[in-house]
Amino acid sequence: MSIGEPSGSEGIDVRTPNAARMYDYYLGGSHNFAADRQAAERAVEITPVMIPGARANRAFLQRAVRFCLDQGIRQFLDLGSGIPTVGHVHQIAHERDSSVRVAYVDNEPVAVSHTGQLLDGVENATISRADLRKPDEVLAEPGVAGLLDFDEPMAVLAAAVLHFVGDEEGPAELVDSYRRAVAPGSFLVVSHITDHYDEPDRVEEISRLYRDTSHLANHRSVDEFAALLGDLELVEPGLVHAVDWHPDSDEVPEGARNAFWVAVGKC
Repeated sequence: MSIGEPSGSEGIDVRTPNAARMYDYYLGGSHNFAADRQAAERAVEITPVMIPGARANRAFLQRAVRFCLDQGIRQFLDLGSGIPTVGHVHQIAHERDSSVRVAYVDNEPVAVSHTGQLLDGVENATISRADLRKPDEVLAEPGVAGLLDFDEPMAVLAAAVLHFVGDEEGPAELVDSYRRAVAPGSFLVVSHITDHYDEPDRVEEISRLYRDTSHLANHRSVDEFAALLGDLELVEPGLVHAVDWHPDSDEVPEGARNAFWVAVGKC
């Protein structure tokens, strides 16, 4: 069941489709409104890979978190963390070690509200409302600076979020800002929508759809995505599709390939 028009929703625009809530719909979540569902269903009509692609990206993020844990990482900064669904970062991490610290950051009020509810009574996890495009403000947030130790390695997660940063906003410089803020031995986990789905000519139609939402999506080629990462040392297998990064199985769900580029780099 999805949430309806909430009482006490001042400051939340429930009539304009929101990319974070649409993504929640793709993942099978319940924290979305009628306008989000309508836009998401239209996106799926344009390109049916939207749902399997989003779920492949979420599965990549979970595998990347486990990989970082295997490397000894015990703190995570999740930028643009979105609306909580089953298998959120702290849930994956705390299955392994309840002392792992996870700082979530998002600027979408519904995402922040529901994450706060999810974290009620959970130790070593926080949610901060901040814009990842303002690194200094993000890093100064009490929920970030008060929880994470920037003198120790951490994993910075930017999953399915950099495509909402326009070229004019300097996405490569943003990535570099967070990279420079963390200690040596840290990891950067990034995923980004591709410039094609099942058919390249559908990209423009999807782009037009997202222009009517709260976030404009910027589709980028593999070379453009690589440019955002600079000279970051990439973990094998490097820059690949989400389903091809340390897969758990040889089986690839239909439509799951070609939706997201992903990479994990060592800082």
